Amino acid sequence: DQPAPLAATWDELQEHVARCLHAGYQATGAWSLAQVCRHLTDWLTYPIDGFPPQPWFVRGLMWLLRHTVAPGQLSVILQSGKMPAGQPTIPETIHRPEDDESAAVEAFVAAVERFRRHPGPWQPSPLFGMLDREALESLQLIHCRHPLAFLKPREE
Repeated sequence: DQPAPLAATWDELQEHVARCLHAGYQATGAWSLAQVCRHLTDWLTYPIDGFPPQPWFVRGLMWLLRHTVAPGQLSVILQSGKMPAGQPTIPETIHRPEDDESAAVEAFVAAVERFRRHPGPWQPSPLFGMLDREALESLQLIHCRHPLAFLKPREE
């Protein structure tokens, strides 16, 4: 089951994370608030600092996908506003549960602000190649909404 998508601005996503932290939340997916925030922090920094190195066969697969199906997939994601469910991610971005959710939230908020202020240049995506700021920001917002939608804040 896919949850309903969250709001579409950075401020609204940060408010959602803050509500989850301060009021508590129900996780309807596999990850905690800290795991989601750490994952998203990683992905927000990659276009600025570079993506982690991958084995040669993964690089080869990414090249093939980038030159065949990835442009169409990107178009579908940007037009629908949704990430495809069940897609694999870079293993380094799957974090173990941790007790200090406030530190993970703080890191996420800092990564959002850094991403928003970054003037470029951007690092190319291994899957989608070089994206302009508008497409990259849309993709990042859509990506952030996906796992955050599985965290339902409790009523304060």
